[in-house]
Amino acid sequence: MKLVIGSDHAGFPLKASVIEFVRGLGHEVSDVGSYDPAPVDFPVISGKVCDAVLDGSAERGLLVCGTGVGAVIAANKRAGIRASIGHDAHSAHQGVEHDDVNVMCIGAQIVGPWLARDLVQAFVEAKFDATDDHVRRVNMLHELDRQRGA
Repeated sequence: MKLVIGSDHAGFPLKASVIEFVRGLGHEVSDVGSYDPAPVDFPVISGKVCDAVLDGSAERGLLVCGTGVGAVIAANKRAGIRASIGHDAHSAHQGVEHDDVNVMCIGAQIVGPWLARDLVQAFVEAKFDATDDHVRRVNMLHELDRQRGA
């Protein structure tokens, strides 16, 4: 799978271990920043991750910031993005299976490297369960995007 990952300065230290882990699982990873611990605005990085998912250069995205909250808010402003916070393994995989989540956000101040690896593995190994109910609901999300003029 092709993944894109980005972080703000709060997520920068954790991002390196996540990238190493994802590559170890055999996935391709594109890093869109930040590239050092200097302060950076999370909406800028979120935009880069979302751009890659929306243009098809990545199948899914990962965002790492302090809590994951700002990243998930920014990502969900983009039509076609279904972002969630993944701070437990069940939500990390079930969000993909039921809601076709394509961007997972994790908070480096909330989870450590070991849990982050479990979360990322659950996220990347999950597959959308295209039952009638799940497809209908994801289509409703697309309709919400259209209604807001996105």
